Amino acid sequence: MEQWPLIEADLHEVYGIDIGNGVLRDRSWRWLKIRILGLLSTESRLAQHFAPADDRGRSSLPERLRGRSGR
Repeated sequence: MEQWPLIEADLHEVYGIDIGNGVLRDRSWRWLKIRILGLLSTESRLAQHFAPADDRGRSSLPERLRGRSGR
C-alpha cells in the first residue's frame, strides 16, 4: 500500500471513483483488487511506477499497454 496515493489518483482519473466519498465501505475487496490490477494494464501513474521509462525516455511497458501516446 506504499503506492496508495498513485492508486487513489488513478482510480479517480481512470474509473471516476472518488474514494473520499466512502464508496469502499459498500464494495468488496475483490471489487477494489480488480480495479487496481486494471490500472496496471492501462496508462496510469501506477503502471508507470512499476515500468518506468528507460534511458532514452521510452516506457518499459509492453507496446500493447502503452496506448497511442507511446509514453
